[in-house]
Amino acid sequence: QVQLVESGGGLVQPGGSLRLSCAASSGIISLYGMGWFRQPPGKERELVATITSGGTTNYADSVKGRFTASRDNAANTVTLEMNSLRPEDTAVYYCTAGRWSGAYNPRYWGQGTQVTVSS
Repeated sequence: QVQLVESGGGLVQPGGSLRLSCAASSGIISLYGMGWFRQPPGKERELVATITSGGTTNYADSVKGRFTASRDNAANTVTLEMNSLRPEDTAVYYCTAGRWSGAYNPRYWGQGTQVTVSS
């Protein structure tokens, strides 16, 4: 069982930056791949970024070059650095732990943190 807690969301102006953190309060994330999802208001949830236990990352085209995922297995945490934020990045962001079977399959979810990009 892995319990995930996100932090770092908030209100930011377009072009600004935010850093989301995800800490595992139980479980060992080094055993899992990690993924960040987001759900914009009125839209379906989408996968934003993944990072393997070894640190290999993959990003959705919409955030490539602007977002950076990283992990610290010793500290049992993952982060999502978000730069050049746009209004369309407004969403609830979720941290997940999971595995790959072809595609990334999340197994554990955090409670989500709100990111609002607005002037």
